[in-house]
Amino acid sequence: MPPQQAWDWEPGTRVVCDLNACASEYQRREEPYISPDGERVAAVAALEEGGFTICTGESPWDGSFEKLWYPRFSPDGRLTALGQQDGEWTVIVDGEPWGQAFAYAWGTSFSRDGSVIACAVQVDGKYGMAVDGAPWSELFDNATCFALSADGSATAASVQVRPLGQADIETFQKGIFSVAVNGTAWDGMFVNAWNPAFDAGAARVAASIRFSLYDYGIAVDGKAWAATFGCVWEPLFNPATGAVAAPVRIGGAWGLAVDGGIAWPAAFAQLWHPAYSTDGTLLAAIVAPRFGEFTVAVNGVPWKSTFPVVTDVTVAPRGASVAALVSENNERFAVVRDGLVWSGRYDMAWPPVFCPAGANLAAAVEKNGKQTVVLNDRVYKEWFDKVWPPTFSPDGSKVLIRAASGGKCLRIVETPDAFKA
Repeated sequence: MPPQQAWDWEPGTRVVCDLNACASEYQRREEPYISPDGERVAAVAALEEGGFTICTGESPWDGSFEKLWYPRFSPDGRLTALGQQDGEWTVIVDGEPWGQAFAYAWGTSFSRDGSVIACAVQVDGKYGMAVDGAPWSELFDNATCFALSADGSATAASVQVRPLGQADIETFQKGIFSVAVNGTAWDGMFVNAWNPAFDAGAARVAASIRFSLYDYGIAVDGKAWAATFGCVWEPLFNPATGAVAAPVRIGGAWGLAVDGGIAWPAAFAQLWHPAYSTDGTLLAAIVAPRFGEFTVAVNGVPWKSTFPVVTDVTVAPRGASVAALVSENNERFAVVRDGLVWSGRYDMAWPPVFCPAGANLAAAVEKNGKQTVVLNDRVYKEWFDKVWPPTFSPDGSKVLIRAASGGKCLRIVETPDAFKA
C-alpha cells in the first residue's frame, strides 16, 4: 500500500467490490473487511465442498483451510487471517501461511507501518508470542496482555514464571507472575502483572503489578516504583519525555501518578484510560468527580459537564483538542469535543478521529439500523448498511469514507461541504 499522502484523494465515489457476486459462489460469506486505503475488500467464505477461503471480490485465495477467522489488513496493505490446517493454526499473509504452525494462534497485531506481524501462540501447552512466524525462544505456563511495540522491534506479555500447584495459595502470594520482553522474563516476580506498555522507542517497558493481596504499583523495566497504592490501572509513557504515568488509588479515591510521584491529586471516584497527545503536551483521562458521573480531565482539570457514560477518549496529535463518546447507559450516543456536546444523538457511535492538524473531527455513527459519518457535528448526506472508521487526508481537507450498501463496498472521498448540519 502506498503511503497515505499517495492515496487517491480526488473527491468522488467508486465501487471497489460487489460482494453479491462473491456471495453467490460460496455456501456462506461472513462480514467483510476493507483495507485502510479503501481499495481492497476481504471476507471469509465457506466452500460448498467444505473448508474456507478468503473472498476478495476479485479472485479467492488459492486452496482452502479447515478454518479461517479474523481477516485483517496490515497498515502496509497486506491481507492476513488466522487459519487452521491439519489441526494447527498459523497466520496467513496474502494467501501464504507462515512457515511454522502452532497448537493455537490468536490476536494478530501489526507494527505502525505494517512491516511486522505478531500474534499470541500456544505450543505444547506453553504460551508466548510469534513475530513474522518465529515464536519466542522461551514460552510460559501462562501468558496474557500481549503487546507489540509501535516500530515492531519488540514484543511483551504478562507471564507466569513459577509453577503453581492446585490450591497452592502460599506460593501464589509469594509471586508467580512477571513480564517477558521478547521472550525473556524480568527478574522480579509479583502476585500479578498486567498491561505491559512500550515507550516510543521500544527501549523501555512499564506494567501494572500487585505486590500482595492489597498493595499495587507500577514497574518499569522490572524495577518497581517505591510507592504502593490501593489499586492501579495500566501505565503509559509520555511520548516526548519518557515519563511514566498511571492512574492510582489512594485512600479510596483516584489520582494520577507520574514516575511514582502524585501529579493529579486523588480527588476522583474513578480515573482511567489516560491518553497523551503525540507531542506529550496534553494528557487526558476519563474521570468520575462523583460516583456514577463521568467526564474527561485534561491535564488534571475536568470538563464542567458530566455524563452517565464516557468512553473512547481521543487526543488530537498536537495536543490542541480532546474528544470522547458519551451515552446514557449505552443509548443516545453523542460526541463531545473539549467539553461541548455535539447536537446529534445516535443508537451507536465509534471512536472519534482527528485530522492530523486537529481542526476537523469525525466519527462513524448508527441510527435506525443505518450508519454514516459525522464531521464537526455535521452529518454526511448518505446513510449506508455499514461504515468503517473515517480517515483524513494528510492536510485534513478531505475525508475518506469506506462504506457498504446493498452488497457493494464503496470508496468515497469528500470535502467538508458534503456534510450538513
